[in-house]
Formats: sequence, structure tokens, C-alpha cells
Amino acid sequence: MNIGDLLSSDLILHWGLKVIAALAILVIGNWLAKKIAAIFVKMMDRNNVDVTLTKFLKNIIYYALLIAVVIAAAGQLGINTTSFLTVVGAAGLAIGLALKDSLANFSAGVMLILFRPFKVGDWVNVAGETGAVEEITIFNTVMNTADNQRKIIPNGIITSGTITNITANDTRRIDMVFGIGYDDNIKAAEQVFTDIIKAEPRVLSDPAPTVAVAELADSSVNFVVRPWVKTSDYWAVKFLLTEQIKLALDEAGISIPFPQQDVHMHQVVQDGEAEAA
Repeated sequence: MNIGDLLSSDLILHWGLKVIAALAILVIGNWLAKKIAAIFVKMMDRNNVDVTLTKFLKNIIYYALLIAVVIAAAGQLGINTTSFLTVVGAAGLAIGLALKDSLANFSAGVMLILFRPFKVGDWVNVAGETGAVEEITIFNTVMNTADNQRKIIPNGIITSGTITNITANDTRRIDMVFGIGYDDNIKAAEQVFTDIIKAEPRVLSDPAPTVAVAELADSSVNFVVRPWVKTSDYWAVKFLLTEQIKLALDEAGISIPFPQQDVHMHQVVQDGEAEAA
């Protein structure tokens, strides 16, 4: 074996060991980063920290540790980490300009976590979509709709529009409108509405429900019926009251007007037909 072969073997062995060591750092470092992030989550859960904040910080910690692992692996390969960080910084600036929308979503995610207009589990309306918040990530918010569709909405769109947190408060008012005919007894109809509301145990007494004539419309006298319920009971009570009020009005002989049209038919007689007649 000549000197060239020996040098080649030494170089292969030298760099082979460095590559193996770098790969080991990446694999073990990635495992440790996940373990540390998991330990952090357990600590946060033990201290009853909000799950939204916990998930968000978990991702931040994991990716920060992963960057440190990559830099350590690069150092093991003999790469000058100072120069490496300079190159990464320059590349990061170029990538940041190219991915400004993603960075906007990231900063919006931070704002959502800090100001917390909603949290995981809340039912919200954002960016024209309504659903239950499943997760707030560093770039997107994940929601499930009432019909079990999964919606992934960029955080930047959410913070730039109106955010409606439907379940933020413990109680909600059900707003319903019922019309009766002008020939029907207003007081009798009012009594029907009041009796139905009082008979429903899930309707709250405070605030007191409202039953009142709201409008003398073109073809009906319109009542507003506005009971208060717990937010969790909103839809169940609304559907039930709508059905019960319709049945009670029918039983009381009170009509609910609906749009109608009268069509008048006119026979047009042609000149020839008129002379023949």
C-alpha cells in the first residue's frame, strides 16, 4: 500500500467519523428536543396553564432546540459556525423577504396567543368561517365546523378581520320573530309566547325574557321573542321553542301569515275573432 492509499484511507476514516458523529448529534438532538418539549408541556399542564399557550410554546421550544442541534452538527463537521450563522442570517433575510406572508402569519399567531381573543375549544366566527378551535399553531389556526369539516385558516387573515367568540360568555339571548295576522288577538298571541317560555326550564329568569310587538308589517303583526339561556343550551332551546310556539299558535287558532299573490287572468280577443263573434 503506497502513501497515497494510506492518506486516502485516513481521510475517509476521519471524515467518516465526523459524518457519523454529526448524524448522531442530529438524531439524538432531535430526540432530546422532543423530550424537552414534552417535559415542558407536562410542567405547564401541572400548573394549569391554558392549553392554547402550551401548544404554541411547545412548538417554539422544539424548533429553537432543533436549530441549536443543526448548528452543533455543522460544527462537528468542521464548519465554522460563525461563518455558518452569517450565511444563515443572510439566507434568512432573503427567505424572510420571500416568505413575508408566512412571517406575518407567525407574528399574528404571537398576537393571538398574547391577547387571547379565543382559546382551544371556543366556538368562533373568523374569516367568514364558523367552528370550534382545535389548535393555534405558529402559522395557522385549525378549526372544526359543525358538520365536521376541518378548516385551516392563516393567522394573518384572522387578526386582520373581525373575530366573533360565540362561546366566550356563559349566557346568550335567543332572538326570534313571529308574525300573526291582523285579525288575530294580539294579547292572546302574547300570552301563548309567554306561557311557552315560562314552561321551558332552561330559559333563564335573569335577564328576563322579552315578548313584545316589534313591527306592524305589510301582512303581519310581528312579535319579538327573546329568552336568555346558557350558551351550551342555545340551539337546543331555540329549535324546541320554535316548534312549540308553532304548535301552540295552531291550537289557539292564531294564524301565521305567509306571502301570497293573486293572479288575475284576462282573455285578449283578436279583431278577427271579435268580427266573427
